[in-house]
Amino acid sequence: MFNKILIANRGEIACRIIRSANKLGVRTVALYSDADRHAAHVAMADEAFYLGGSAPADSYLKGDVIIGIAKQCGAKAIHPGYGFLSENAAFAAACEQAGIVFIGPKAHAIEAMGSKSAAKIIMGNAGVPLVPGYHGDEQSDEVLLSEAEKIGFPLLIKAAFGGGGKGMRIVRQMAEVKSAIHSARREAASSFGNDKLLLERYLEQPRHVEVQVFADTHGNTIYLSDRDCSIQRRHQKVVEEAPAPGLGDALRRRMGEAAVAAARAIDYVGAGTVEFLLDTQATAEDGSFFFMEMNTRLQVEHPVTELVTGTDLVHWQLLVAAGEPLPQTQEQVSIAGHAFEARIYAEDPDNDFLPASGRLNFLREPKPSAHVRIDSGVREGDEISNFYDPMIAKLIVWDVSRPRALQRLQRALEEYQLTGLKHNIGFLGKIAAHPAFTKADFSTDFIERYQGQLLSQVKNSALPLPLLAQAALYEMLWRKRESIRQQATSIDPTSPWGSANGFRLNGAKRHDIALMDDEHQVHHLQLTERANAEGWQLTLNGQTLVLDGKLSCDEAGGDTLCSVVQGHVSTQFVSRQDGDFTLFGHSGELRACHFRALQHELEEEQGNYADQLKAPMNGTIVTHLVAVGDNVQAGQGLMVMEAMKMEYTIAAPFDGTVSEFFFHPGELVSDGVQLLELIQATEA
Repeated sequence: MFNKILIANRGEIACRIIRSANKLGVRTVALYSDADRHAAHVAMADEAFYLGGSAPADSYLKGDVIIGIAKQCGAKAIHPGYGFLSENAAFAAACEQAGIVFIGPKAHAIEAMGSKSAAKIIMGNAGVPLVPGYHGDEQSDEVLLSEAEKIGFPLLIKAAFGGGGKGMRIVRQMAEVKSAIHSARREAASSFGNDKLLLERYLEQPRHVEVQVFADTHGNTIYLSDRDCSIQRRHQKVVEEAPAPGLGDALRRRMGEAAVAAARAIDYVGAGTVEFLLDTQATAEDGSFFFMEMNTRLQVEHPVTELVTGTDLVHWQLLVAAGEPLPQTQEQVSIAGHAFEARIYAEDPDNDFLPASGRLNFLREPKPSAHVRIDSGVREGDEISNFYDPMIAKLIVWDVSRPRALQRLQRALEEYQLTGLKHNIGFLGKIAAHPAFTKADFSTDFIERYQGQLLSQVKNSALPLPLLAQAALYEMLWRKRESIRQQATSIDPTSPWGSANGFRLNGAKRHDIALMDDEHQVHHLQLTERANAEGWQLTLNGQTLVLDGKLSCDEAGGDTLCSVVQGHVSTQFVSRQDGDFTLFGHSGELRACHFRALQHELEEEQGNYADQLKAPMNGTIVTHLVAVGDNVQAGQGLMVMEAMKMEYTIAAPFDGTVSEFFFHPGELVSDGVQLLELIQATEA
């Protein structure tokens, strides 16, 4: 076994590798960019080396520099994780030439699977089922049109060297084929520098099922559990599970054996994944499945396989890379229970999944146990950078059956609490609770098919009165606590001006509270202490509620509100950043509710719009849509900025006049900086 390995990656997967290496007594070396100088993986490793700038091209993609660091620090092997250089054949070959073990397959295996069309030919020769199609080198219009007619419709035209949906066209009749070929060629050439195309029969509503394979240098190749990865957005996986539900034993065995044949066809070594499309129109036992591609690395979703097979795949990777045989034979592999993985992303599902960046102001993860696992590379207070993938963490759960594991997932998502940026936790909760998902009735278009239910938000509608009561109660108790703290440090602690007891001359003690929700609706709430009784009374919209509660603060700085509303006792966890606070603990659509406490009328009328004129993330100014001095209306676009390869329009929050732009096109801006000044129009 190696005494020291270098990890050529960052974030969650780097932390994951470090944990397994530590269990084996293997020392670890981390790498970091400018953006990752204070990252969790740097703190966890035994030592770390600086790579360069924040952009991947300036840091984690600098293969020659990484190999040089490995030599310098005495690391005998490099683990590439996933992404970056993990499927780079040239890097794997360079490691071998430098006398450093690449913890992964040999360069020739990576290269063999790098071209979709070449991979299909290899798999076809190995007897792995393929979707009917054409993967040849002859690319003239005449040949492609002829092959399209033979294959039939619907037809999928896609780039041979592509990915992520680029250079891909779905055609449903012969008359559309020629123009689709030309369009796909142009996009393939632009995106990948190669316009070669392949043609395949397009499967309507297939499932994405993949098989984990493992091979050693002693001629042993086995398959572990299969996984279903059909829940995707933008061709990227969001929720995965193992084993794939609904597969009969015979079909599961056939897919596993086909995956092993695929690995052996390219003399594979290490951990790999063979991805298949499963025809949902066929029965579970005799279903048709077709080779899609092989990922020559560890997959993001590998933890679900670990939980149902009781293995540590990173441990296995290190053993195989060190020349040892696989710890198990095919006969010894067993599957127990069911596991789910949900990817926690910094993104806005209701804005076309726009990636988000910013600081994690508050982070409370579900408590790890035999049933719940968190693979994360961030901590509270860390920045989610716009330079890298916006995944925050992976939430993995296990139980003895799919229904019980799904219940674990739903509960854990409710317990996952974070603030500071947009995230997809609520969206994941809706997927986990959707009737079709609970019945395992899904295909790769699941999110698209049910987006109206999954992406719907509680907007432009009245918030429940009990929720507003809890928010008002929290704000009042927080003010009272702050008042006590201030009095304790005051020169005159007996002064009535420092009190927040709600005293009114000749009247009941009253607390006036104004809260603004995420829809910028202001709620004026009045809590009145009950005469001759404990608690307070809240009257709003003709309804009266009696409430009471206590507020406590934990060691990490979060608040816990124990509230009693009309006799209903509940507990809410609260995170607060200045005047903004978020209540957690509500079910369904209102799992987490954000409010801003307004201190006086001027803040209510003007200050509550300030954040809308700030940069929502780190990025670059693209253009101004208006000029200084222009009169604009609420909702009108003012300027466009770009972040994470997507454009974001800054709109006017009210009618007014543009006074000044603080940044010009081409300039970089940081998350939260004021972008422009807009003077609010006054009523005539």
